[in-house]
Amino acid sequence: MEATVDDLSAAYDDFVAAASAVVEARAQSGGANTAATDAALEAFKQRWELFRVACDHAEELVESIRQRIGSECLVDEATGSASAGSGPAPLAAAPGIKPISAVRLEQMSKAVRWLVIELQHGAGGASAPGAAGGGGAATPNAGAGPGPGGQHPEEGGQ
Repeated sequence: MEATVDDLSAAYDDFVAAASAVVEARAQSGGANTAATDAALEAFKQRWELFRVACDHAEELVESIRQRIGSECLVDEATGSASAGSGPAPLAAAPGIKPISAVRLEQMSKAVRWLVIELQHGAGGASAPGAAGGGGAATPNAGAGPGPGGQHPEEGGQ
């Protein structure tokens, strides 16, 4: 994480320095396009792209950490392994909801992700005329068997 922050900071510093070089080159040329201003602009574009790449890497890191933390919290809540002091009591003691195994939760999560991807890719397909209504409703019902709804009877068996 520290390396990503350092990379982002260095890319930002380079970007700002390149922007300053463009301003200085323009001032020295009196606003005219010269080889120096063109070179400064080209360096600025390159630093901009490098800064964007560094931002993308930092965003990917933050997103992966966010997903990992969210998954860990979800597993803790679903399996009942969260400590009493770490989470709200109503979630840990929800009446009528039995804890499930972490493996089962992961299987259900993958099934839901698969269905979401399938819906995203199939939204413009055969169900295009009713994609917002009937087409979207028919696909989840068709997938309910292997999805989380169809998996509840197996929870007790594990």
